[in-house]
Amino acid sequence: MTLLLGIFATNILPIFLTAGTGFAVGRRFKPDLKTVSRLAFYIFSPCLVFNSIVHSELSGAEFWQMAFFTLGVVAAMVAISALVGFGLRLERHVLAALVVASVFVNGGNYGLAVNKFAFGEAALARAVIYYVFSTLTVYTAGVIIASLGRKPVRAALAQIITVPAAYALLIAGLFRITGWQLPEVFDRAITLLSQAAIPVMLVLLGLQMAEAREWPRARLALIALASFLQLVIAPLVGLGLAGALGLTGVTRQAAVLEAAMPTAVITTILAVEYDLDSVFVTGAVILSTLLSPLTVTPLIAYLQR
Repeated sequence: MTLLLGIFATNILPIFLTAGTGFAVGRRFKPDLKTVSRLAFYIFSPCLVFNSIVHSELSGAEFWQMAFFTLGVVAAMVAISALVGFGLRLERHVLAALVVASVFVNGGNYGLAVNKFAFGEAALARAVIYYVFSTLTVYTAGVIIASLGRKPVRAALAQIITVPAAYALLIAGLFRITGWQLPEVFDRAITLLSQAAIPVMLVLLGLQMAEAREWPRARLALIALASFLQLVIAPLVGLGLAGALGLTGVTRQAAVLEAAMPTAVITTILAVEYDLDSVFVTGAVILSTLLSPLTVTPLIAYLQR
């Protein structure tokens, strides 16, 4: 118990305290959420991706292991949550909401911070790969699932071009392959911006949570189900897939911990945009985030062995 409390206090509580400042400011002052979100999306996040990859010791093999791991976890969770939804004979829009809420994790706001605190900078560099590829799946598979087939696949795939982190990933890869070096003035500027990414993303998480005001009691069972799939089944899938792909050491730690994160806040945007059960999805985001310390803390203890 002492070990678990120590892990919670040093690795997870700082995240909730930081997000809590955003929650308090959001409830009190109601700042423009879009402005903060765009700063994180278009500036801080791409700089974090670029800086983490360019300055990391990550090998090409580990990069592709993380990429395949991310896509594998997403595919497995889509299948599992869809089978559960079909078994419960849910309506189409509720089924889509269950899949969206059970598949896409908060690998950015929450996952990057907890990986850095728990396993250090090496884990952060690997978690960034998961974050980028999971973000790409939200803008492709997430859009397709949420639209229930009403949106053309080509239009969904076109969403990739709107993700700045993807460009940062490609450019960083080019620098790694060619051995190019950024001039020091630009490197320092990008490093400074990257250091702001995690704090801003955590404050943004709090701001986003502050906007959620509805609590759908009628959907409580489904909210609990989505949270169970996200917090319990997903990390088990991650552990199995990590073994199948031969992930070891810090790569395994970062990958499995990213897979264990709560429901991504961006799923609420998908739910609203595509007329799903948005109150249910918002409830899943809130409940899975609040319950996550109960599952993430022992998982960190297990991965540290």
